[in-house]
Amino acid sequence: MADSTATNTQTLGQYADPNVTPPLGQAIPLGFQHVLAMFASNVTPSIIVAGAAGLAFGGPEQVYLIQMAMLFAGIATLFQTVGIGPIGARLPIMQGTSFAFVGVLAGVAATQGLSVALTACIIGGVIHFALGSVIGKLRWLFPPLVTGLVILAIGLYLIPVAIKYAAGGAASFQMEAESFGSLKHWSVALTVVIVALVLKFYTKGVLSNAAILVGLLAGYVLAFALGMVNFAAVGKASWVTGITPLPYGFEFSLGAVIAITLVSIVSAIETVGDASATAKAGAGRDATDAEIQGATYADGLGTAVAGVFGGLPNTSFSQNVGIVGMTGVMSRHVVTIGGIVLIVCGLLPKIGAVIASMPLPVLGGGVIVMFGMVASAGLNVLTEVNMNRRNMVIIAVSLAAGLGLNLVPTAVQYLPGVVKTLMTSAVAPTALCAIVLNLVLPQEDN
Repeated sequence: MADSTATNTQTLGQYADPNVTPPLGQAIPLGFQHVLAMFASNVTPSIIVAGAAGLAFGGPEQVYLIQMAMLFAGIATLFQTVGIGPIGARLPIMQGTSFAFVGVLAGVAATQGLSVALTACIIGGVIHFALGSVIGKLRWLFPPLVTGLVILAIGLYLIPVAIKYAAGGAASFQMEAESFGSLKHWSVALTVVIVALVLKFYTKGVLSNAAILVGLLAGYVLAFALGMVNFAAVGKASWVTGITPLPYGFEFSLGAVIAITLVSIVSAIETVGDASATAKAGAGRDATDAEIQGATYADGLGTAVAGVFGGLPNTSFSQNVGIVGMTGVMSRHVVTIGGIVLIVCGLLPKIGAVIASMPLPVLGGGVIVMFGMVASAGLNVLTEVNMNRRNMVIIAVSLAAGLGLNLVPTAVQYLPGVVKTLMTSAVAPTALCAIVLNLVLPQEDN
């Protein structure tokens, strides 16, 4: 086995060992490349949840949440790459704010406030951390049929939000405005989409990996030219600031905690997949049990610590696994550099204010691509599933229950608060239906 591993390492190159560091002249640009590939996806969930909570767009509270997204993505990345005892896979795994939680958190933030949402993140993070010791025993509950359905439901739930942002905003007053859906808004959003697609498929290297970020910058420039950008908040923001523990207090809701925990289990399974894919792509081997456990521990700890200071749940970012496979650089120290860059950005309110000044149609163009890719990722997982009658019924019933109740929440208006929160979250009912039906319906041979 040792000889086989050595042969694989030689075949894949000198940087197939996670503990080897390329020269700084190579390591620093590679670290920045990892940041560019995930930057837009990392800050977007905080912008959406802040909007759902009613925070002023571009205001100091929203800027703070964006800062925390960057800061704790960086800290969680260091948990993975540097590690603390059994915590961390010590593989080149980039952490970032998870899209999987956006639907649940936006719903909780809109109805019960950020205090309840962030408290649920803290408790959910602790539970997620505990999953590290049993993650191997739970994997049988989440075959590709279940995980693919959940990821698909997340993407389908978020796509309408993307369209609303592209048209002018998701809040009631924004959708009622005369400018909602205007040509000006759509020209900006479509510029982002077109630039991102052109760069993704007609360029290589850093430009291709940072396609969405560059698309957002192009849309930002056009929006500025059209008079849609207001830099007032940037001028008022300080250069350096501290962080605040429990900025919205601590308020417990059982329904919110259960919903976050259910998504955390799915997120943990995704992290197992990312750790496995990273080891296979970069080192030509399977991830060890210690690496999988460590990756899950880091996920949970990063989520819990972020929640204490106003950050949203963290998870491993799959797009960065692709960078490892593309470059052949398995060095965890390269991703550590990326984590440090994020921490520095998170401590500079000016950067958060610049991001917060981005007009909603610009963000909308970016998330049309990002949320569509989430749904596509779910479909990709489902391609591993045999589409017999049994599995098609599970897909049909699970999606109908999850998305249907989310679209028509008054259908369960008389349920108790905890149950209603779960039943209208899209992700939780889809996951529950898929798990239960997969366990009780008899298997078919074809």
